[in-house]
Amino acid sequence: MVEIPERLTSLFSGTVEERNGRFVIEVPEDEIEVDAIEAGRTYRIGVLPHPSGEPAESTPDPDTAELAEIDREPGPPSPPVDEGEVRTVTIESIGDQGDGIAKVERGYVVIVPETEPGQEPTVEVERVKQNVAFASVVDAE
Repeated sequence: MVEIPERLTSLFSGTVEERNGRFVIEVPEDEIEVDAIEAGRTYRIGVLPHPSGEPAESTPDPDTAELAEIDREPGPPSPPVDEGEVRTVTIESIGDQGDGIAKVERGYVVIVPETEPGQEPTVEVERVKQNVAFASVVDAE
């Protein structure tokens, strides 16, 4: 099984293209919209082969088999939180409206009003959208 570090902020599929002697990976727009990635910054990336790029007679690498299954699902990945879910998050920053912002799996953003950076409240997820969720504090630590 592939070990995915907790510091992972984004996971998406893309194609490497050559443009004017440089190799480019296009980043999906929603990765920018949820602040998983910022234009102009440098990031460390990992590259895993896509299963369709392997010869038909080869056996899939067991380390990438689980990620290969994820890649086969149509459409964008589902949000990593559910409405009504209760979890502890770490507030990393403050948004434009003054609400706390936490990032959970895959850099998914959870907005928590009345919190400050560094706090680790237990929250209840109230509303879930494709690229952001809204939660309220149920226990401030």
